[in-house]
Amino acid sequence: MTLSPRVRRMRVTALILLMVAGTVNYLDRSALSIGNSAIRTDLHLSDTQMGLLLSVFALAYGLAQLPIGILIDRFGPRRLLGGGLVLWSLAQAASGFVGSLGQFVGARAALGIGESPMYLAGTKVFTNWYPPAERSWPIGLFNASSALGPTIAPGLLTLLLLAYGWRPMFILIGIGGIAIALLWELLYRDPAHAGLDARELASIKAWDDEAAAGQAAGSWPVLFRQPTTWGMAIGFFGVIYLTWLYGTWLPDYLERERHLSVRAAGLWTAVPQACGFLGAVLGGLASRQLARRGMAPVASCKAPLIAGMLVTAACTAGAAVVQGAAPAIALISFALFAATLASSCGWAMAAVATSPDKVATLEAIQNIGGSLGGACAPAITGGVVQATGSFTPALLLAAAIAVLSAVIYGVAVREPRLHQGAPTPERR
Repeated sequence: MTLSPRVRRMRVTALILLMVAGTVNYLDRSALSIGNSAIRTDLHLSDTQMGLLLSVFALAYGLAQLPIGILIDRFGPRRLLGGGLVLWSLAQAASGFVGSLGQFVGARAALGIGESPMYLAGTKVFTNWYPPAERSWPIGLFNASSALGPTIAPGLLTLLLLAYGWRPMFILIGIGGIAIALLWELLYRDPAHAGLDARELASIKAWDDEAAAGQAAGSWPVLFRQPTTWGMAIGFFGVIYLTWLYGTWLPDYLERERHLSVRAAGLWTAVPQACGFLGAVLGGLASRQLARRGMAPVASCKAPLIAGMLVTAACTAGAAVVQGAAPAIALISFALFAATLASSCGWAMAAVATSPDKVATLEAIQNIGGSLGGACAPAITGGVVQATGSFTPALLLAAAIAVLSAVIYGVAVREPRLHQGAPTPERR
């Protein structure tokens, strides 16, 4: 069905706003890893304490996922994301004023709660505005902001760190988040409140057929009775474990294990993250192309995800044992490319694995598993490095987790009844 210019304009506006917000979101998350050495010295923290501090965000983020997902499915993404933007930006700015580990833990926990609606709300936005066959591409682009932020972060934040110190660095990017919150409030509306006429509303809901309505029967607890839900949550643990391992410890790894200067480590960190951005974009594209060729919706996301995790495992293991900084950076770049490709496919999968009324809740359940991975990666890595004096065992462990994640997705995740034996959306 032909969409009106107003509907197309709102889709583009939503995508741009979400990508900008997602980029700022990951600038905020990256600040602690960029300032790792300076913060550790200033606050007199050990590697284990820093690992725990790096994990606090993910723990708070994970605990908030399910209630936030339920609220987004019930009340829509606009208000939840707008409030989250304000909270996380204030928490980020407050981090610039902390004087102890306890205060920093509190600020990081608030940051995690504030950021918890970001990717759940974004996926809900695309579920509201796009039919199933078209969702993986905008979701892939949106998810690419999770790599674009860390790509920009090393250069930008390292310059701020060296010029002004770590405290002003936190404050400035917190102010930037408040500006994004104002833009979101002014420019985005959910379909029911976007001033669309009856014909336009009907056009964007044309993909809601009887099968989807049948699958929507029942409230969100039904998701916990489906093996695919558990497979997605447990498998996503491994996906986010790998991305968070590099997202939190890569600058320090390059300084200590590969003997680069603070400036060089900050700048070279951008190379793997740029590869991660490319992987995230191509993940959504790969899923869309497989779906267009007739592959079932969940399978079109699962196949590249599994391949991505296996490549991530191989490259991470290689980085653990290779000699020299350049080969290690190259292997980590391939690892992050494949891991973020897998991450994009995981987010797109949740948008087609259940009915529209439960998308944010399923995303939340999946992301609880991912958040546990994000919490474990920095904490375990910090503990292993302190115990062994080397990053090699931590990287080999991460490679094993990536392989296990691929196996879980292959065994546990299945096509929902909605799509089994049904024609693909393009052929309806």
